[in-house]
Amino acid sequence: MNAVTIYDPTLRDGQHAVRHQLGAAAIGGYARAANAAGIPVVEVGHGNGLGASSLQVGRAAVSDDAMLSTVREALTTSRMGVFMLPGWGTSADLRKAVGHGADILRIGVHCTETSLAERHLEFLRAEGAEAHCVLMMSHMATPAELAEHAADAVGYGAQAVGIMDSAGHFLPEDVTERIGAIAGAVDVPVIFHGHNNLGMAVANSVAAAGAGATIIDGCARGFGAGAGNTQLEALVPVLERTGFRTGIDLYALLDAAEFAERELMPAPPVIGSLSIVSGLAGVFSGFKHQVLDHAARGGVDPRDVFFELGRRQAIAGQEDLIVDVVAELSSRGSGGSGGSGGSGGSGANGRKGVVA
Repeated sequence: MNAVTIYDPTLRDGQHAVRHQLGAAAIGGYARAANAAGIPVVEVGHGNGLGASSLQVGRAAVSDDAMLSTVREALTTSRMGVFMLPGWGTSADLRKAVGHGADILRIGVHCTETSLAERHLEFLRAEGAEAHCVLMMSHMATPAELAEHAADAVGYGAQAVGIMDSAGHFLPEDVTERIGAIAGAVDVPVIFHGHNNLGMAVANSVAAAGAGATIIDGCARGFGAGAGNTQLEALVPVLERTGFRTGIDLYALLDAAEFAERELMPAPPVIGSLSIVSGLAGVFSGFKHQVLDHAARGGVDPRDVFFELGRRQAIAGQEDLIVDVVAELSSRGSGGSGGSGGSGGSGANGRKGVVA
């Protein structure tokens, strides 16, 4: 059996689903449960990563320092991961995370802007830390472009590199193409992180493993933005059945998932109508709450907002664009034009039949 490393961002990506309000007790409890299950890496932080707690994207209930120290204390065998988006976090935040004992530090960048990670990856390597790089909104680039940017990240010092299906837009063949291209271009482990907007996250993750990814992300009960992430307790046995060894204790993993459902979330994520539209439009799922809030105030259809954001190729960090889109739709009357542009098999950004 081929080995894959499971990377669990429940305590980071899941924060999007609860507006970053996870408390220290719940964070510590899940970290202990994940550690007991033998999950190799447990990631923690604000949903947008180190240094991101703010009025713009939401204040976290617990500081970065408190989250890091809580999880570090809870993990005896699992490694601790953190995530940072340049522009939200800084090298000072990375240094702080290293000081708290973070084992793996991921830098996330838009899929065609790998140069933004250069300084941070070089800093982490100089600190002797394990540095990874993930290319976000990866449906916006071709397989060849992703391979080129992944190779650049490795040149900057990334010790693993891969893609996030940030909008839950991919089908398995899309993943196979992209992961295969990246695996052929680099000599470091390849990462895949899926979202479940179209119900394909587990299938896409298995496709990624088959194409050469050796680090696969998943969250307990799929806890994450919008329709959620790849459901971890389903992913692990499916990977095992298809010939990939994870080393995770199934019963303890199921116990961790039960804890997560009981203590972390009001309810597990579902593939709602707006999440499907988000996936079709190719828009970051984490926009869901803000789209709903602004659309309600502006009296417009949130589905139209998502399709318009897709046409404008909005990416994480451009939350202010939601306000502009709502204002424009409100001024001209939101009559479902965005939805009609996305129906009948439209791909990202309203281009019919195209997976960007």
